[in-house]
Amino acid sequence: MKSRENARQTERHAERPRVRPPRIMPPVYLFAGIVAMAVLHWLLPGAVILPSPWRWLGALPLVGGLAFGLSAVRLFAKYKTTIKPGQTSSHLMTDGPFRASRNPIYVGMTLILAGVAMMFGSATPWLVLPVFVWLIARNVIPVEEALMADVFGADYEQYRARVRRWI
Repeated sequence: MKSRENARQTERHAERPRVRPPRIMPPVYLFAGIVAMAVLHWLLPGAVILPSPWRWLGALPLVGGLAFGLSAVRLFAKYKTTIKPGQTSSHLMTDGPFRASRNPIYVGMTLILAGVAMMFGSATPWLVLPVFVWLIARNVIPVEEALMADVFGADYEQYRARVRRWI
């Protein structure tokens, strides 16, 4: 029974065109987002929406995002599978932060950016957040989802039906 399922998965994988890895890796998007926030804050700050002492509240989503994302990274190491988008995973992650989100690392990165925007305190850094989410959702997540569907088939589809993409 198991060998038939493996054979079907191999056939499905052979039928689909090879998925290309994203040209830009997610940490580059995160770093570029932080740089863009800094540039916007210093060149076009807009209104101050969070005065000086309250800006430190940005540390909460920043640290929370780091913790959430790094807990997912630890699972990749635990199961000895790849973390790089575009490479075939050997394990379907469904525990830890993957119970709440299919993409906890990207949720963590988004929280990090929200924390950085809060710490700048001005309005324009917030413009980066929806751009970051759109770029990840357009350029990275579809690659990962296609590979997961190819490799894990029905198990991934059940997981996908049960757990939201972001939160």
